[in-house]
Amino acid sequence: MRATTEAIVGAVTGSLAAPRTVLLGRYDTAGRLQYTGRRTTLSRAAGRALADILLPPMDAHPWQGWTFSAGWGTQHALDVLPVEPDVVIEVAVDVARDSTGRWRHPVRPHRIRTDIDVTQVPLFGEDGTSE
Repeated sequence: MRATTEAIVGAVTGSLAAPRTVLLGRYDTAGRLQYTGRRTTLSRAAGRALADILLPPMDAHPWQGWTFSAGWGTQHALDVLPVEPDVVIEVAVDVARDSTGRWRHPVRPHRIRTDIDVTQVPLFGEDGTSE
């Protein structure tokens, strides 16, 4: 079952000028940005739209020093570029989660949410979805 919800862009693959995929997060109750999942490859139009608003981190990034797997069951790590976690996107997610609370399957973006702030995104582990 798929549903829509919001998430925060925490990092990208590719470059800030041409992001290929986005790694998404949500804040937990302690105020830490937790990784929730990632998007499959972005369309060129979606990548251009994000490139216009993504910024490099202003301070130390919450995911500094983290590694992200390139795929299920692989030892390869993604080459990610952290971004300032201030961009919210609406995504379609499969409601299945793994044991850590992350979405088990890649998400599909619907739109960039410039109308809401990161503080309005549901917290990590909260459903916050609509069907």
